[in-house]
Amino acid sequence: MNVEPINQNQKNLAIGVFDSGMGGLTVLKELKKSLPNESLIYLGDTARLPYGTKSLKTVRQYALQMARILIEQDIKLLVIACNTATTAALDYLRQQFPNLSIIGVVEPGAATAVNTTRCNKVAVLATETTIRSNIYELEMQKLNADLTTINLACGLFVALAEEGCVDDAIAIAAIEKYLAPLKQSEIDCLVLGCTHFTVLKQAIQNYLGNGVEIVDSAEATARAVAIYLEKNNLMAVRREFIRFFVTDQPERFIRISSIFFSEEVDPKQVELIEFTNETVTRLQQTSTVIKL
Repeated sequence: MNVEPINQNQKNLAIGVFDSGMGGLTVLKELKKSLPNESLIYLGDTARLPYGTKSLKTVRQYALQMARILIEQDIKLLVIACNTATTAALDYLRQQFPNLSIIGVVEPGAATAVNTTRCNKVAVLATETTIRSNIYELEMQKLNADLTTINLACGLFVALAEEGCVDDAIAIAAIEKYLAPLKQSEIDCLVLGCTHFTVLKQAIQNYLGNGVEIVDSAEATARAVAIYLEKNNLMAVRREFIRFFVTDQPERFIRISSIFFSEEVDPKQVELIEFTNETVTRLQQTSTVIKL
């Protein structure tokens, strides 16, 4: 993680958080709870979700644009609240913005899993792109070379979460379909490698039983942010605001945000970004253009 020194006058600047859509609100919820003095700006790319089925090159392009929008809001820290975007773009964004500290959700989740497992057998549930990258296994083996993983792509979980189907018959059937291989395994730890999956946590726990510890990357990321702010003396004095930006359908965002944020979002706090070709061109002109 880059930790370029930040002017102490920036303590009360906001933390910027972005996600492909709604799932990152689980990270925002944990940040709001654990860091009550921090101002927060959330950006959901609702026009182009989901990221999890897209190529790394495409997600990297989207992530660069999302980061630039938040940087224009004058932030002190950027949180990538999306496992797919972290996989595709964390290192790239750190290269493009070397004076801004950026935290993704993979490293905190992987570290927590390594510290949680007792038998060195961990399962990872994530989107197709994240699983294909093998990033969780690579990150965990940096910390524990003896650890083995079972990686499961559970793309349907994203749609279920966004529809609020988190504990009904449809959700339970999907969990049984995806997680059946784990019943025969010896894992004692499971990582929710997609921030959407947090809302399915209890149903997944019920299926696997209490013998499997579930690592929530949203909670792990909030802890990592708190540690970073404390270590660098960047804790804010007081919270000034929480704001939300979306790239499409603010009405839908407001309607279903409580599934992930556990509270109603005030419509006055939500702003639509008109994400036109002109906007994309402007963002590319103020940052390094990715050649597609």
